[in-house]
Amino acid sequence: YLESLGFTVHCYTYPEGTYFGPHTHDVDKIDAVLEGEFLITMAGQKIVLRAGDYVDVPRGTVHTAEVVGLKPVVSLDAIKRG
Repeated sequence: YLESLGFTVHCYTYPEGTYFGPHTHDVDKIDAVLEGEFLITMAGQKIVLRAGDYVDVPRGTVHTAEVVGLKPVVSLDAIKRG
């Protein structure tokens, strides 16, 4: 589905305890979760993504991401083409 919307999609698995500190991207992207729980902090808000959830991450937006819970996160990393 994401590919049909113009995104290039990669699937990653992050083990328990993985933490990505504050960072930005130079592209618009979507982070989607297939398994596990991913805590995203962005624009002063915290949201826990679970299977089936996603969040838009506009280019240049400072955010963090952290695997929470006891299971790895399987995540789709979708980058807007063009």
